[in-house]
Amino acid sequence: MAGELTIGEVASRSGVATSALRFYEEQGLIASRRTGGNQRRYERAVLRRIAVIQAGRAHRTPTRRDWQRLSRDWREDIDQRIATLEALRNRLTTCIGCGCLSIDACELLNPDDEAADIGSGAHYLRRDSRRARSAAS
Repeated sequence: MAGELTIGEVASRSGVATSALRFYEEQGLIASRRTGGNQRRYERAVLRRIAVIQAGRAHRTPTRRDWQRLSRDWREDIDQRIATLEALRNRLTTCIGCGCLSIDACELLNPDDEAADIGSGAHYLRRDSRRARSAAS
């Protein structure tokens, strides 16, 4: 059709590599039609759309969805850190206040490396140890 541009012409006019144009098309940001020879043809209006895409890339402004995801992730991380710190405070206060240093009753102790099966991390600070649960039974 008259007035359509080849991928090379769009790349030249927009300053965007042909590989980027193909990527934009795969992502649904721009569209082309195919000729009988399977060549891409773009309407001239695609140049404006590419300019908007490029401006967005240069001046990345987070979308509402970006902020919602970030705040949700941060909130979950902060809540988890607070819970760990509270558990540490509560258990250390108990341990320091007690002063008995009893190997059999301390929830922070890890005899025979029983925590190895659970994996890395401060598991006993986040929940009661198996030893503490079995002693309570």
